[in-house]
Amino acid sequence: MTDTIKIIDLFAGPGGLGEGFSAFKIPEGQYPFKIAASVEKESSAHKTLTLRAFYRQFLGRKVPPEYYEYLRSNSKISAEQFFSDKYPKEWAAAKRETLGGPKALGSEDHDEIFSAIEQQIAGHTGKKIVIGGPPCQAYSLVGRARNKGIKGYIAEEDHRHFLYKEYLKVLDLVQPDVFVMENVKGILTAKVNGESIFQKIRDDLVCPAKALDSSRDQVEYELLPLAHPLEFQNLYGSYQNKDFVIRAEEFGIPQARHRVILLGVRKDLLPRELAGELLSDWKHDNPVTTGQVINNLPRLRSGLSRTTPNDFQAWKNNFERGFLKVYSELAFSTKAQDNAKNAYESATEELNQGGRWVPAKRIPKTHLPDELKQWYEDKCLPGFVNHEARNHMAEDLHRYLYASCYAAAKDGTSPRSRDYPKNLAPKHKNWTTGNFTDRFKVQAENRVASTVTSHISKDGHYFIHYDPSQCRSLTVREAARIQTFPDNYFFEGNRTEQYVQVGNAVPPLLANHIAKVVFSLLNQKK
Repeated sequence: MTDTIKIIDLFAGPGGLGEGFSAFKIPEGQYPFKIAASVEKESSAHKTLTLRAFYRQFLGRKVPPEYYEYLRSNSKISAEQFFSDKYPKEWAAAKRETLGGPKALGSEDHDEIFSAIEQQIAGHTGKKIVIGGPPCQAYSLVGRARNKGIKGYIAEEDHRHFLYKEYLKVLDLVQPDVFVMENVKGILTAKVNGESIFQKIRDDLVCPAKALDSSRDQVEYELLPLAHPLEFQNLYGSYQNKDFVIRAEEFGIPQARHRVILLGVRKDLLPRELAGELLSDWKHDNPVTTGQVINNLPRLRSGLSRTTPNDFQAWKNNFERGFLKVYSELAFSTKAQDNAKNAYESATEELNQGGRWVPAKRIPKTHLPDELKQWYEDKCLPGFVNHEARNHMAEDLHRYLYASCYAAAKDGTSPRSRDYPKNLAPKHKNWTTGNFTDRFKVQAENRVASTVTSHISKDGHYFIHYDPSQCRSLTVREAARIQTFPDNYFFEGNRTEQYVQVGNAVPPLLANHIAKVVFSLLNQKK
């Protein structure tokens, strides 16, 4: 029987990285990775994390029907109220795993977090790993551009630049066999006091105790790039920063998500020979497209903001006005006009906006690779959760209609600001300056999706559904599909909070591939 490998999950968000590891299953039928503690400060993400921790209590055995009943329920009752009486043991274990409530590293919660982690690993003689990534707002290109616009902003005083030191403190405490740290690609070029943040992080991760001037044993780590060919003689710091970038679309993830992922392995545990390339076995020659992963979800319409009543008829009337505005403007392409006409004719079919639970009498087949199909689907779930279209301004929906018809005729290419006719141009004085060239972007049916980020919570303009007859932005469930969350993964909180959780997460299926690598490394001989 395989020994349990305990996981400490930091900056966990809704649990994407932890989900990939905990769902990893060996041929013998066991789940070797078990999350001992998950640390997350945001309340809605913590609720999502705790619900999933409850679900994981049943790995290897039948998930109770009450779990699916909760997902189908539209009541305001909380998960704790729903499950604590029926399954007190499992709910208590889930709460223990997520530390009983939201907790923030680098805050007054420090002692409580570290005490809980110590309790969870006390007496454990097996292997341990630490996973997670510090928040990326201070490192991302968008975040840095935004910070420059803040009067009086001083990078050296932004505590978010140094949250990685909290990660170091946990490494020093746990002294894991392996750790996985994830962050945005922008961290490669971020600097403080003229010094590369990423190079500083790499240097500190080699020996956390030394970097912290800690009194604990100085455990040293070798930092390995997951997607780079590994040759034993190339170890010991010879990799370049760019080698640590993983392009998720190369590994069957249906989005162009490029992230920095560091794999740290204790030097005293390194095997004599490393097993070739770490992730190469899972490289895909044919990228998975947006259409492949969301085309079997129930069709929805958007709602109309600032409109009363906000019903199907109001949406249909607005759609017809939009059609009259865009049809002649699409004359550059017969295909584009045909798309608009077909969408107009299908507007007689009454669609709704979906909701927390959208039942499906029959779930259409997909053209997914077998791995993704098995990863998403749950035969006990006859429908979809978190599948609700948001409201949009009437004029924006006209632009969505134009953009989706345009993209379908242009092999998935979205129109730039210069491609919009005057009668569809937003009333922004900067619209023609070139600063908003790609403000509206269609997630094309036949292409890999753009990176899903927390910005999807703002307005949805960058995440327009490719189907003009639905004329809307993507739902939380569609974004979750692109991020490879299983269909039975429920996101708590309001819709805006759900979008943020999905956008900030690590794709669970990518994490599952990384878990295979980590398991393999941990089970090679020294």
